Amino acid sequence: MASRRATGEGPGRGGGRPVSRIDAESAVFPVEDPGVASTPGERRWRTRLHGAWNIGDNANGGYALTPVLRAMAAAAGHADPVSVTAHFLRPGRGDTDGEVATRLLRPGRRISTVAGELHQQGSLRLAALAAFADLGAGSPPGPELTLDPPDLPPPERCRHRGGLEQGVTLPILDRLEVRIHPDRAEAGASDTAEISGWIRFADDTPPSTLTLPLFADAFPPAVYAWLGRVGWVPTVELTVHVRRRPVPGWVRARFVCDDLVDGRVIESGALWDAEGRLVARSRQLGLLLGPGA
Repeated sequence: MASRRATGEGPGRGGGRPVSRIDAESAVFPVEDPGVASTPGERRWRTRLHGAWNIGDNANGGYALTPVLRAMAAAAGHADPVSVTAHFLRPGRGDTDGEVATRLLRPGRRISTVAGELHQQGSLRLAALAAFADLGAGSPPGPELTLDPPDLPPPERCRHRGGLEQGVTLPILDRLEVRIHPDRAEAGASDTAEISGWIRFADDTPPSTLTLPLFADAFPPAVYAWLGRVGWVPTVELTVHVRRRPVPGWVRARFVCDDLVDGRVIESGALWDAEGRLVARSRQLGLLLGPGA
């Protein structure tokens, strides 16, 4: 079979910027097997999750979702996931091969809807449903409502996430630079369940609409500031609405939890790009498994 270029890889050495870590470590390759009959609209891709994106022993959920979104975007024919809902059935495994399956549910000129799944070691790890569009296409001017970004100290005056007492190892911080507002950085020192701060890729890769769901899932849980050392809080379901394409630079974030019962926590968040524009909204359901449960 002829070699095919991965979806998600940059131009490489032939020109342009080198392939970034997130591009290389979430790339997907189309699988073509003439001996296997396929349903129209269905495609398969191979990928491999890298252990450097782990939270503890498990792949970060937003990272595990990234190769699925790459394959879904290719199937949709549109670049930007304007609405994504992912259910995490089992933890993704770092340094492990996987297969992504996509199904084009409805193609459209403005919006296409695609379903995607990630399988590893014979098990379904996550299932996603997303609507894709082209946010750079422009639209007629009209009324707008938006959220203003929170006031934050500059990144150099915020605390690095690696210095927080979180009760879990964080290999992912070799790939992401996450800075936390100093007022929210002490475990259990706040009277509200809120986390805010800054995030960017450690290798200065510009953010994109495909990586905003990863950013939305890469901060400490909002309950950390209120409950303290909570350990790993696995995501059950994550929904992200992408509003604009982000410009290069730091992304500002704020996450709030106002709903916790029986160890099930609901967290709402928002992301703003380096120009202060709202680029994504998020909401997720997680499980509190640590000492605060």
